[in-house]
Amino acid sequence: MAQPENLLYSKEHEWVKIDGETATVGITDYAQNSLGDIVYVELPRVGKAIEQFGNIGVVESVKAVSDLFTPVGGEVLEINGALEADPAAVNRDPYGAGWLFKVKLKDTGEKSNLLSAQDYEKIAHDV
Repeated sequence: MAQPENLLYSKEHEWVKIDGETATVGITDYAQNSLGDIVYVELPRVGKAIEQFGNIGVVESVKAVSDLFTPVGGEVLEINGALEADPAAVNRDPYGAGWLFKVKLKDTGEKSNLLSAQDYEKIAHDV
């Protein structure tokens, strides 16, 4: 699957959509497909200060438990509460309804540490 061009990506298979000083974060289609059916998502608490590429939660599937990393640092503004009742939304719509959390960016310059859709495609296919 082609990655959306308007997003940036981490080597750990997270995506981020930056809109001014706010970033929305999720896991990529490649990641959700590799994990299989997602049954639980542990997200950071609202107000938590997070550092770029830091471990901030867990995604559990029927196949594995995987650490969740954040592609950007800042303060958690919002979590996708709908995932508590329906974690499989991450499988069905990883770039839409399956988003994980939103962050008030600490440093918009951190985006230079992320990958374009084309660069992420190369990494995802090499895994």
